[in-house]
Amino acid sequence: LRDLLIGSEGTLGVITAACLKLFPMPAERETAIVALQSPKHALRLFRMAEAEAAGSLTAFEFWAHRAQEFALSYIPGLRDPFTDAYPWYALIELSHGGTGARVANTIERMLSNAHSKGLILDAAITRSLRQAEDFWRLRDAFSEAQKGAGGSIKHDISVPVARIPEFLDRAAEVVERICPGARPVPFGHFGDGNLHYNVSQPKGMDRAQYLALWDPMSEAIFELISELDGSISAEHGIGQMKRDALRRHKSAVEIDMMRAIKQALDPKGILNPGKLL
Repeated sequence: LRDLLIGSEGTLGVITAACLKLFPMPAERETAIVALQSPKHALRLFRMAEAEAAGSLTAFEFWAHRAQEFALSYIPGLRDPFTDAYPWYALIELSHGGTGARVANTIERMLSNAHSKGLILDAAITRSLRQAEDFWRLRDAFSEAQKGAGGSIKHDISVPVARIPEFLDRAAEVVERICPGARPVPFGHFGDGNLHYNVSQPKGMDRAQYLALWDPMSEAIFELISELDGSISAEHGIGQMKRDALRRHKSAVEIDMMRAIKQALDPKGILNPGKLL
């Protein structure tokens, strides 16, 4: 019931109080950015990190070169971790309640092993909290940085982790078909399959003309997502923009179940009325 209410965007109930369980901050944290040849290499690296780091793996962020290029071009004060440019990158973070040596040895051993297997092209491991903060500032700048490149058609979607490489390959073909020259800027949370598949306008194209393609491009991406057993919405919810798309990409049985739950918890229709159902 708790998760149902949290995910309902106010349509099923109002949370008036909450109890929080607190955990101690990790005693040590190690962060690295690695350079990758392809999403397939990222998938293999993620599986290795899951196996070798186990519960200490607390972040595995992933992005294309273009996301980093935009961030370095349009956001002041950021630093490139590498002297060379690479096709793809991942930020890996391990956290542990014990000694720093254990965590450091784990990430260094893991990346050394990954390099020997040809999974990574290069790696930058932080040696201080300041370096870790710099790495995260770079990662967090991607969405804002796209403003400098013009109009952006954005998708907050998810697919099964094992199908991320397939999605990225096929989505790039979809984008090129809808708008030749448009520039995909994918980044996201690899471990749960949540990608921000944002697409910047072609160089020199009128911004309004490009954004007029939002619906046909999004619908084509959503069709691909459905084919890959993914979800048209991930961490940002359905909201108003995806309400019609939800009806197209959910089965009649699923929609009927949603209506039944809504009726059971809000028979008078007074909770966030008219927004979703």
